[in-house]
Amino acid sequence: MPRQPRLDVPGLLQHVMARGIERRKIFLDDNDRKSFLERFAIILEETQTQCYAWALIPNHFHLLLRTGPTPLSKVMRRLMTGYAVTFNKRHKRAGHLFQNRYKSVICEEDPYLLELIRYIHLNPLRASLVKDLKELDKYPWTGHSAILGRRKNPLASAIKEPKSGLTNQTTPSQKERNLYPVKFMKMKSEVYPVGPEDRSGAHLTRAQSEIILADSTIQDVLLNFGETKKTAQKRYREFVVKGIKQGTREDLQGGGLVRSAGGETAGLLGRKAEEREKGDARILGSGEFVNEALRKAGEDWEKGKKKKIPLEQLIRTVASHFDLKEASIVSASRKGEVSEARGIICYLAVNELGYSTAEVAHALDMRRVSAGQCVTRGEKLLDTKVALRDKFIN
Repeated sequence: MPRQPRLDVPGLLQHVMARGIERRKIFLDDNDRKSFLERFAIILEETQTQCYAWALIPNHFHLLLRTGPTPLSKVMRRLMTGYAVTFNKRHKRAGHLFQNRYKSVICEEDPYLLELIRYIHLNPLRASLVKDLKELDKYPWTGHSAILGRRKNPLASAIKEPKSGLTNQTTPSQKERNLYPVKFMKMKSEVYPVGPEDRSGAHLTRAQSEIILADSTIQDVLLNFGETKKTAQKRYREFVVKGIKQGTREDLQGGGLVRSAGGETAGLLGRKAEEREKGDARILGSGEFVNEALRKAGEDWEKGKKKKIPLEQLIRTVASHFDLKEASIVSASRKGEVSEARGIICYLAVNELGYSTAEVAHALDMRRVSAGQCVTRGEKLLDTKVALRDKFIN
């Protein structure tokens, strides 16, 4: 059975993971990592997406995000497609960089925000990229060192550096605001009494400075640990220490009730509370949260993607793009373009329009298992052909 469509609910936390194809490395050196973070920083600011935790491992990455007005799918598409193009050009390679699509799990904030921040930031230690916490404290390829203040926040410095069009002053001039397409947030001093340090080491309150979203997000994290920066950083580190012995935590991976519901999320909404507690594989949280997240996602689905068009119309549109006859698509032909068109139809019908694989199989005169395989094939095709994806997916 093909994977369920991702849930994308604005304002909710999402733990996002992506891995290199065949578990190959996606970061070969520090220049790769810097390139990824610079791109990521700009995308976060321009889309007003918050990143509470991140970790770059040689063959995969972890992000803990809260999206704003821009859907997660568009944020990740910009990040992964742009980085893959740069990586391939730099290393003189071609083909896929990432293994299929990214994985995302919606997370309930109160019980899991801090747990996930700690879990993600301990990834380099679990992967033996650093030998101990002391080394992790200064490790540049996870957000932990930035929260402690041991290193500059790369998600903020990529925006602040002069090459990005901004000077090093704390408050950008009006001219710089007009020239640089990034939204700055003005924070209230009562939210956090001790703000970021300027270049001379003096402290500024949030009322005295305008800071970009990446810096304000770190301050939001520290607010959970204390009222002053120094105290909060100390308590945050103590909290991280306690998580070292926990190792890999299966309880932070999402639920699985969707499998017993036959893959249909609609079947979850009417289940008993004790059953809902098992959760959805795409959601990490209590049964009540699972229910509410599914309802919110359902509302967005109805307003957006789940405006079904007839399958016949979809087949006709894709056939026209490939300059094929509709009859060839529903035939047993295995020609390259026919196979590609069939894969795209299956992917769009199942993951974008909400049709079941049985309905798609019937429309294309194929077996249900074959339709499921076509979904995967179509997804891979659209991941590599950006223009084609943009044509069919808004």
